[in-house]
Amino acid sequence: ITVCNMENFDPMGIHTGDSIVIAPSQTLTNSEYYRLRECALKVVRHIGVVGECNIQYAVDPKSHEFRIIEVNARLSRSSALASKATGYPLAYVAAKLALGSDLVKLRNSVTLCTTACFEPSLDYVVAKVPRWDLRKFTSVDQSVGSCMKSVGEVMAIGRTFEEVIQKALRMVEDGCTGFDSKFFDQELLHRAVDGTLDNVCAELQKPSPTRIWAIAKAFDLGASVERVSQLTNIDPWFLMKLHHIHSIKMCLSSCTLVELIANTAVLQESKRCGFADRQIAAQLLEGMGKLSAVPHHGYAGGLVNEAHVRSVRKAAGICPLVKQIDTLAAEFPAETNYLYLTYSGVEHDVNLAAAANVSPVKLDHLSDATHQVPEGATLNRAARIPRIPSTGTVKTHDDKKSRILVLGCGPYRIGSSVEFDWCSVSCIKTLRSLGHEAIVINCNPETVSTDFDESDRLYFEELSRESVLDIAELEKPGGTVISVGGQTPNNLAMTLHENGVKILGTSVAAIDMCENRYKFSKLCDEIGVDQPEWSEFTTVQQAHCFCCRVGYPTLVRPSYVLSGAAMRVVNSDDELKRFLATAAVVSPDYPVVISKYISGAKEVELDAVGSAGVLLNYAIAEHVENAGVHSGDASLLLPAQKLFVETHRRVKMIGAKLCKALRISGPFNVQFICKENEVKVIECNLRASRSLPFISKTYNVNFIDLATRVMLGSPVHPVLIQPIDMEHVAAKVPMFSFGRLKNSDPKLGVEMQSTGEVACFGVNQYDAFLKGMIAAGFRLPKKNVALSIGPSDRKLEFVPYAQLLIDMGFTLLATDSTRKTLISQGNIQAVQLIHKPQKRREPNMVSYLKSGRIDLLINVPDSMDFDAQTDGFEMRRAAIDSGTPLITEMKTAILTTMALHRKWIREKSGKSFFSLLSWQEYVCAER
Repeated sequence: ITVCNMENFDPMGIHTGDSIVIAPSQTLTNSEYYRLRECALKVVRHIGVVGECNIQYAVDPKSHEFRIIEVNARLSRSSALASKATGYPLAYVAAKLALGSDLVKLRNSVTLCTTACFEPSLDYVVAKVPRWDLRKFTSVDQSVGSCMKSVGEVMAIGRTFEEVIQKALRMVEDGCTGFDSKFFDQELLHRAVDGTLDNVCAELQKPSPTRIWAIAKAFDLGASVERVSQLTNIDPWFLMKLHHIHSIKMCLSSCTLVELIANTAVLQESKRCGFADRQIAAQLLEGMGKLSAVPHHGYAGGLVNEAHVRSVRKAAGICPLVKQIDTLAAEFPAETNYLYLTYSGVEHDVNLAAAANVSPVKLDHLSDATHQVPEGATLNRAARIPRIPSTGTVKTHDDKKSRILVLGCGPYRIGSSVEFDWCSVSCIKTLRSLGHEAIVINCNPETVSTDFDESDRLYFEELSRESVLDIAELEKPGGTVISVGGQTPNNLAMTLHENGVKILGTSVAAIDMCENRYKFSKLCDEIGVDQPEWSEFTTVQQAHCFCCRVGYPTLVRPSYVLSGAAMRVVNSDDELKRFLATAAVVSPDYPVVISKYISGAKEVELDAVGSAGVLLNYAIAEHVENAGVHSGDASLLLPAQKLFVETHRRVKMIGAKLCKALRISGPFNVQFICKENEVKVIECNLRASRSLPFISKTYNVNFIDLATRVMLGSPVHPVLIQPIDMEHVAAKVPMFSFGRLKNSDPKLGVEMQSTGEVACFGVNQYDAFLKGMIAAGFRLPKKNVALSIGPSDRKLEFVPYAQLLIDMGFTLLATDSTRKTLISQGNIQAVQLIHKPQKRREPNMVSYLKSGRIDLLINVPDSMDFDAQTDGFEMRRAAIDSGTPLITEMKTAILTTMALHRKWIREKSGKSFFSLLSWQEYVCAER
């Protein structure tokens, strides 16, 4: 059978993983579709496929010709999307077929009333939109082509193309309201490009992550569907639908709120075409004509906001309907838990009446009154900490289960990936095991949390104020969990709380205190917790004076950036002035925050769970790299290997202090910098962190299970762990995609750039770390190592480790200054000179790299400046482009060298270096 047909919005030449995808196909005629279907069935019969097969076609829109591009006789990225788009469990069915079952005997696990032999029938439209994070890389090539660059994706479901494309665009970009040119205007401002029609048309000819919004800008400037189609080769059908959105937008822009109240047909059509309340509010005329107030709707003149539109919409009875995905297009009676919201229809597909009768979760010791964090931090210190209850305090009627809403992680991106989905799924499993009904909101088709059988109800919807409030009003949950999905749901805490949604766990006031630098700094001062000196400035001169007073280097965080890099370490007056002049806006509206940057400090993380201010369980992880490398790009060792006992004690003590002051009930993460036994707090996040799954797997203790029980007020029995003494060590190592990102500078800094991670276990840190490096794609050197180390202190630091490389038989090649240091300070004579790229002399580092004559390049940059096209940049880029392993951080280079030396010694004596045990064998040894 054919399960799903999908169509790329973008023309040939763009990787399907980087293309907007629509299901089912919209521009094929019935005869064209059946011709492709018949061809697909012939292919799988001829090959003899058992299980799943994916076939990609190129179709000529001007004739009946088509070509097969690719056949994947396996589950693919498209297969995962097809499963979520149709509700048909492809992987499950494929596994059953491989084990000998047949389609007729297999039941459809979604409907439970038909066989798996039924081809899915869709009465809805699905749009997948990729998520890129190219702004993280200042010099990267922004074009999109045959090499996939996206890091995540979203999927939207609705009844019209207009609805799903607008939903998906909001899902994929936090600051986007839909198909709107304002998002592209920001991009033009970032690039310092004028928004003329000629410039926009030039942009349309180059496929890029922002081209969909460039189309909106072109329509705003008067471009026709035909011209846009000629420039982009996008099918006119899609562009006509987008132009329909533009037409509605123009209609809204000529209306006032009063006129919208009088003519709700415009509002109804806007909602059918996917317009969000905030999007409508942004388009309406700001003035209210001669009327200064609309008391019934709470509008009192001035700007229209999302709340006003929501009030008008609800008063007019324009509310979303809940529709289900049943794979059958309602041809057979079926009730599923796979749901979405739409404004097209006349009634709900599911019975929501029972929701009104579900008793709310009453958490006596976790009430808002108990959790309120006063403005004055002195009161925090004196506040009474309630005792952890010995019995559960969830009060519901005996015959009813409480419904708990769990907000998922949204699209994967740099900084938020599968770690948070693991946290969401762990939370869901605990909720269901305790007898609660778990309702999930998420929009990421790559996640486990969006599998139909993971929760009691799944809403494939936006993680936005509007959608979450709509679902909360329909489902009437007893509480909402926002602390397991990362920063996206955490950002909704205040607005949900203000609208009456019960937030489980740590109070919203405490979350706000940690998100607000002023409030958090005041709290730290009051409870005696040290932090790096910082301040906020509205002029370049003020910023310069602060940097001169505290001394360089400093960490600069603009609130509005032009270049895409949100933070920067600056080492001098010149760097500060250049960065603020070219890459950031500094004004009273856009202040810049500057902190004292502590060079050579170690970064440490504490992940913990608290209950009403009492620290229940914790773990302390140590970064391999020094502070200055983003925690998501750093390698982690657990337990910490090089922390003083006093440092460990103080980290735990500060964590307990913050837990008590903020009355934390749930997961939290604190990041520290430690130097010479001084411990300073960088930040505190009152949610699950990206390292929590790693910690849970290392200790075989599910921190999220514990946190969920705490948030529900259930009895908790924390498993005592040994944060220091363990028989094994775990290493978490990041993975990067620099090879796909042309012209990006592959060096680490304060902006996160990794796109994945691995974790490995070993009997010691060397075993675990080297396994992790190999798992992340690092090839061990066999013959030689090239060195080019910038800072003088780093050259001196590496001298004894260079000798270890010589002892192991490696040939060392070094650039001039590095070579001289090795000879003069280490008496290492056997170092061959290799010239930097701009010397244009042989032997030259770049030519050696391109010809594959170097096994490993250790290049430690001289500066944190990401803009300079230096010798170092050319060397690093050549290493990436030639596939040569590259290390750019000194502590990583040292640990790698020490691990290689340990491996060499063991193997020289005839012993095996790597331990080969299962995860169960490692963790069970601790019991």
